[in-house]
Amino acid sequence: MTDEPKIVPVILSGGSGTRLWPVSRPAKPKQFLPLTSADSMFQLTLRRVAGHIDYAPPVIVANGQHGALVEAQLAAKGHAAQAIILEPCARNTAPAIALAALFCAPDDVMLIMPADHVIADEGAFHAAVAQALPYATDGSMMTFGIAPHGPETGYGYIEMGDALGPDMGDAVRRVVRFVEKPDVETAASYLATGRFAWNGGIFLIRADCYLAALQDFAPDMYQAVEQAWQRRDIDGAMIRPDAAAFAASASDSIDYVVMERAEHIGVVPVSMGWSDVGSWDALYDIGDKDACGNVVMPGAQLVDAGGNFVWTDGLEVSLLDVDDLIVVVGDGKLMITRRGAGQRVKALAG
Repeated sequence: MTDEPKIVPVILSGGSGTRLWPVSRPAKPKQFLPLTSADSMFQLTLRRVAGHIDYAPPVIVANGQHGALVEAQLAAKGHAAQAIILEPCARNTAPAIALAALFCAPDDVMLIMPADHVIADEGAFHAAVAQALPYATDGSMMTFGIAPHGPETGYGYIEMGDALGPDMGDAVRRVVRFVEKPDVETAASYLATGRFAWNGGIFLIRADCYLAALQDFAPDMYQAVEQAWQRRDIDGAMIRPDAAAFAASASDSIDYVVMERAEHIGVVPVSMGWSDVGSWDALYDIGDKDACGNVVMPGAQLVDAGGNFVWTDGLEVSLLDVDDLIVVVGDGKLMITRRGAGQRVKALAG
């Protein structure tokens, strides 16, 4: 590692993707599937940062069972990672990011992002990172507020305050508070103020600042993760933290453990065509629609049907005189629900 601070992409790939059942499965969850293009969302995330002049090779934090899958998808696109850190068990984002921070040099600036999000306007994304970088380098913890386009109840929100620095206008603002997923009336009231953005779960934080915050706010978590790191096994680019020590950590998110408690938090509001692809409804929203508002894959036949979403891994699907359905065929299973009920699909995955 050089003496100059650099941006280290930290790609979090530990999610299980239960809301995209039956296609997303524990052995191959949604981030490794080609849901929005010929490439998987993990590969699209890699491509977003690979070869970028301002970014170092990424650090990937993944489920311990997915090491071979990560390597295969890296190799398929000619990408390389600094490290593939394999979590022995799921402990949410706060411990996962701590593992990456322990790998990084103290003054490395981590660009923390999930592996399973879609960003259509990558130019806007990189511009927002550049705007946040001076503040992150100086020790502020930075996040990105997604410009909302409706009173969405499936996302957390960020209330934005005054400009964080001089001459920045509205480009970089202070975070007043993070709020949990609201009901639709509350979400609408947020949008009416013009001060709220969606919390997209993307952060720019210096490694030593993150670890110091974890020591302050969750010392037991820090100790468990640090012990797991000290006892790690290394096999080439693969790093396996100690299972027993890591399992002793509490399971919690960076939002709750760090961002909601720390001072010097900034946000860059950005419109970049973002989606967390958190449900089949979200895939419908970003999909290419035909004249009747359907989003369908090859292998589907629709007659007098509108507003439907059809995803199939090979079985021919036919819909006649029905509207606003989600029909998914995958892994030998068929799932049908109404559009708008996609957040409930995870109830079927157990």
